[in-house]
Amino acid sequence: MKVRVRLAPSPTGTLHIGTARTALFNWLYARHLGGDFLVRIEDTDKERSKSEYTKNILEGLNWLGINWDEPPVLQSKNLSAHQDNIKILLDQGLAYRCFATEEELEEMRAAQKSQGKPPRYDNRHRDLSQNEQEAFKQKGRTAVVRFRIDNEAFIEWDDLIRGPMSWKGEDLGGDMVISRRAPAEEIGEPLYNLAVVSDDSAMGITHVIRGEDHIANTAKQILLYKAMKLNIPKFAHTPLILNKEGRKLSKRDGVTSINDFQELGYTSEALVNYMALLGWSVPEGMEERFTLQEAAKAFSFERVNKAGAKFDWDKLNWLNAQVIHGWSNEVLLKNLSPLWVQSGWQLPPKDWCIKLVELLRPSLILIKDGLNQASPFFEEPTLQEDGNKQLQQEGAKESIKELLIQLDKTPWDGIQSNQAKEILAITANSAGIKKGLLMKSLRAALLGTMNGPDLITTWGLLARIGKDRKRLISRV
Repeated sequence: MKVRVRLAPSPTGTLHIGTARTALFNWLYARHLGGDFLVRIEDTDKERSKSEYTKNILEGLNWLGINWDEPPVLQSKNLSAHQDNIKILLDQGLAYRCFATEEELEEMRAAQKSQGKPPRYDNRHRDLSQNEQEAFKQKGRTAVVRFRIDNEAFIEWDDLIRGPMSWKGEDLGGDMVISRRAPAEEIGEPLYNLAVVSDDSAMGITHVIRGEDHIANTAKQILLYKAMKLNIPKFAHTPLILNKEGRKLSKRDGVTSINDFQELGYTSEALVNYMALLGWSVPEGMEERFTLQEAAKAFSFERVNKAGAKFDWDKLNWLNAQVIHGWSNEVLLKNLSPLWVQSGWQLPPKDWCIKLVELLRPSLILIKDGLNQASPFFEEPTLQEDGNKQLQQEGAKESIKELLIQLDKTPWDGIQSNQAKEILAITANSAGIKKGLLMKSLRAALLGTMNGPDLITTWGLLARIGKDRKRLISRV
């Protein structure tokens, strides 16, 4: 049997990292076994589903390198098939119309709460007589369709991550609503559990891999599979992604969507690498930095943890830096130059830009760091407190003035390393100052701060585009 798995996101928001991690585990399992990875967009919530979110989800998966094997399916296109399945359940007496109003249900829940009982539907309309149903219809009441859940039912499955799982029917909250409220003779919009079972069966899904927050849904869906006489897939429930306090990662934590990570400057390679480590431990002898293809070869549910996975920013940052530091100059420039252009900077010749990215690379953690750190090469930097303090040192400005004198004596087209060191030595000797003071003052004058990349290379790049003399003059 060929493995067929799927991701089934709702397009009610941008691609969340939890959804992306679920997609990744599905993809890794399918690729490991030579199976198919599919995408189904569950867009039946008409009010909240938006086409731009569908576009965002698909683009996000593509950016991460999680490709699918068949065209994405829109669940809304399967509405008639869902309703046909509901009609079959109604005809077989496995489902029924419930005419209870929202007010009546709220009163029921309030009474249960006052008695210290958990909220559950009390199955009050499960066995209505024909006359009772007609009476409700005459009053113009609408109805939902509920699937019968036997309190004595015992549901079990062998979870690929958690092992043997079991639920009792009485713990599932009463008879389950499978379609929204509609006029009594009609079938309303199908709800999640019914639609998922119908679609997964139609798509030939063999394994359902999703978050542990779906465990109760799995118990309900197994009852539907059995009632509809459909093949039951295998299930695997992955651990949740937690914040540093141990709670489920949510929008309150700030960064949760794949878009957010992109905008912060994370690479797709690092992010997908890190997502794999959120709940999955690599086999012995395998490095924690790997490609998707390497992860697929090694992936198995035996190494997926049951406990929630805490998000570790330091680990992600380390991986991201490793990816960037491993890029060629060409690839790094391809990633940085659009940011520079968007900032309104006019780029010098390519060979100059290549030298700049080579200079910046060792200190980059995020791609966007290459914007901030390149700024002094394109714009006059503000004099920071540490830089100003250095230039106020005795002899600092005098050393810069002496350096300008030496520069005027030495025409060149860009400063080479040996030439720059020679000029610094001549200047220090001529001004009667220590070379260290001169170099520190030069750094403060060129960059406005005492922090930054290699001074000689920085000076050479600024000199080549004619910004060194102007900047030195402005500091003295």
